[in-house]
Amino acid sequence: PPGLPALGHLWQWTASPLRLLEAGARAGPVFRLRLWRPALVGYRPVWNRAILSDLATFRSHGSLSGLSPYLAAGIVHTDVPRHRSSRRALSPHFSAHALAALEGRLAAVAEARRPRGDFEALGWSAALVQDMLNVALFGGTLPAGLLSQFLRPLHRGLPGPMLPRPRLFRRVETAIAAAVADPVPGSITAHLVAAARDTAPGGCRAAERETVENLRVALAAGYDTTSHTLAWAAWHLADHPRWRDPQKLPTFIDEILRRYPAGWLGSRVTAKDCTAAGVPVPAGTLVLYSPYLTHTDPGLWDDALPIWPERFASGRPAWSYLPFAAGPRTCLGTHLAALILRTALIPLCQGDLAQVSGDPAIAVGITLRPRGPLHLRAR
Repeated sequence: PPGLPALGHLWQWTASPLRLLEAGARAGPVFRLRLWRPALVGYRPVWNRAILSDLATFRSHGSLSGLSPYLAAGIVHTDVPRHRSSRRALSPHFSAHALAALEGRLAAVAEARRPRGDFEALGWSAALVQDMLNVALFGGTLPAGLLSQFLRPLHRGLPGPMLPRPRLFRRVETAIAAAVADPVPGSITAHLVAAARDTAPGGCRAAERETVENLRVALAAGYDTTSHTLAWAAWHLADHPRWRDPQKLPTFIDEILRRYPAGWLGSRVTAKDCTAAGVPVPAGTLVLYSPYLTHTDPGLWDDALPIWPERFASGRPAWSYLPFAAGPRTCLGTHLAALILRTALIPLCQGDLAQVSGDPAIAVGITLRPRGPLHLRAR
């Protein structure tokens, strides 16, 4: 897309990144951006498959995730070959089967925070998801005030989530380390600690540090993505009463995740010269894929902008549905997010739910979020 002679696309990227991406998509399936460094952007399934399936060529180190202290650690920032072993160790504890045991605890949290009367969906979802993540990850032992202080910047526009907060991060990691030292039975922390002890019975300071780091990243990565999705889901559920059925919620949630992919942009850096979707890509290139563009591509999705869960009845094209990325680096929190969203929405299926006023338009930060506020009424 057209840029400025000196600044390239940097100003447009800062002012309206989605509009810039949409302009690029009109130019072709792969397009170049001149940001603080040159970047290649693609959004068709063949591009997504190339970028997301080849971990040796398309690496996390040097990508956009490293710009945020919330994500620049743990498995998110790990490349092959270490990524494979780390993933193998973590995956069993974030599987749908393992997390099913947490459903009752999360349902109790959702019922305790069930809205009655008028409420604002963004504030409700933020508090609820914070509590649910605390229970799932740590058995509810992390201090609520510290969690709020740690997570609040993730709701802000850029550069808020990118700013370093070393003292705050140390306090959070100290609290997580205490949870690791004395884990609540049944929590994800307890399962990770037990698995680590089986692997290294004598204990290992490096392994404990890695567990703390991965839990901190899981907390941050799962918070704003899930709370913003939940706010949009509540807003649209009020407008779609036929989907206020616990049995239909999974499909409805899939559609909310399609229309509003919290992770609107992903990135990798090429480790060597290669070709992706027929495009030559030199080593050291920043390559971007955009779930937002993929999910709104009229070539992949009919009438892509309205909320229409029925579209999934005919399946979904391969490499075209990426709310949690895809391939070997699919988000570890996929099943936890799905469980939290479904469990949080079940109480809203009981009784009446109505939109009062608000602005559900998309605002862009490190994740997509509703511009808000979103005022609803539950009876």
